[in-house]
Amino acid sequence: FDIPSDWTWTTLGEITDVVGGGTTQTKDPLNFDDGSIPWLTPADLSGYTEKYIGKGARHITEKGLNTSSAQMMPAGTVLFTSRAPVGYVAIASNDVCTNQGFKSFIPKTKTISPDYIYWWFKGHMELSESFSNGTTFLELSGAKAKQLPIPIAPVDQQQRIVEEIEKQFSRLDGAVANLNRVKANLKRYKAAVLKAAVEGKLTEEWRKEHPDVEPAEELLRRILTERRRKWEETELAKMRAREKEPKCNEWKLRYKEPTAPNLDDLPNLPKTWTYVNLDQLSLVVRGASPRPAGDPKYFGGSIPWITVGDITKDKNIFLLETSSSVTEEGKAASRFIEAGTFLITNSGATLGVPKITNIAGCINDGSVAMLYLEEQIKFYLFYFLTTLTKKLRSINQGAAQPNLNTTIVRKIIVPLPSKEEQLAIISEIERYLSISREVLDIVEVNSQRTNRLCQSILKKAFSGYIR
Repeated sequence: FDIPSDWTWTTLGEITDVVGGGTTQTKDPLNFDDGSIPWLTPADLSGYTEKYIGKGARHITEKGLNTSSAQMMPAGTVLFTSRAPVGYVAIASNDVCTNQGFKSFIPKTKTISPDYIYWWFKGHMELSESFSNGTTFLELSGAKAKQLPIPIAPVDQQQRIVEEIEKQFSRLDGAVANLNRVKANLKRYKAAVLKAAVEGKLTEEWRKEHPDVEPAEELLRRILTERRRKWEETELAKMRAREKEPKCNEWKLRYKEPTAPNLDDLPNLPKTWTYVNLDQLSLVVRGASPRPAGDPKYFGGSIPWITVGDITKDKNIFLLETSSSVTEEGKAASRFIEAGTFLITNSGATLGVPKITNIAGCINDGSVAMLYLEEQIKFYLFYFLTTLTKKLRSINQGAAQPNLNTTIVRKIIVPLPSKEEQLAIISEIERYLSISREVLDIVEVNSQRTNRLCQSILKKAFSGYIR
């Protein structure tokens, strides 16, 4: 692009020494133990927001430095990650060395400001990526790093440009900090609304206006009757699948009534509410997964198959509308579920995430539990379980990975209001959260605007608009 007449286009290879990094043998403790030499990797710049950096997570010893291709670089070196990923940048505040994931730039003369180069990189990430190559991941080679173009302003203008950029960015940083505070407050607001909802506080006035509402105990009785019916239906289907038509009703005696929760130390509820556990609300069933995992004869077919990843990645708040897939053989080794089934993740890093499937498919063994609930309770339960996510993750029983076994899921205690009050609660939650979503939309729009302003400032600065 055009630049002022007293500026000049050059390359970073012309104005800096481009230095690669290196890694010594990590298995040799003498290369790292009690080391005092700052040694950086790209991971040290991941999420790093300061302009200057003086050390990373690890240090190396003199032996580690001498037995690797890493070089000591002076304070003022522009440290630039050249792979995994390309584009993190900072300035060394003291002597440092790096691993091979860096191409670092040491200005050859004092007429080249490291801060100027730093801000050039910050505003032209796509330029660095366009000079990179690679299939598994992009990498900027030393030769290509030297070819990176940069417009150079006279030294006095470089300093004024840096000062103006940082003055404008300081203002924008204040705006971004305010937006982040609003986001954090909205998160707390949502949590407070949900907590108040499942404690009956959002609907205190509603209960005063509806004193004759049916108690939740009556709803629970109907749920328990339906639970038994569902069990009998499932057991009968299993017997008939084995071609064993029952000759009498003795098989029904195998049904086990769910145990009510222990109410000791539980807070008081509104008088029309009652405590229940998930085992009372529904049969809790784990899925089944084709084995061995990854066998192409089971996976990749056209039949929907639901995994933890599908549940946690789907953007819909309530409904699960995307899934993985299995073949006909995979389906035979798994469990069929109907659209509308309530799901909760019980394995992996994202425990306790609820979702209501909008598709029919098979669920993953040990990672997803399913509940058969009547329509209305699904949405109330969804909101209630959302308030428990942190607690559920703290009581997991996993060994190799976090896990909520089926027994724990069944014992989750739920404060249950009447059917009518559930509707009122859902309506109140939606009213409050719709306000939150509107504010969040405004925050997101302004966050995007600040990002565009940052890039606009940098583009203008290096086009000569800040003289």
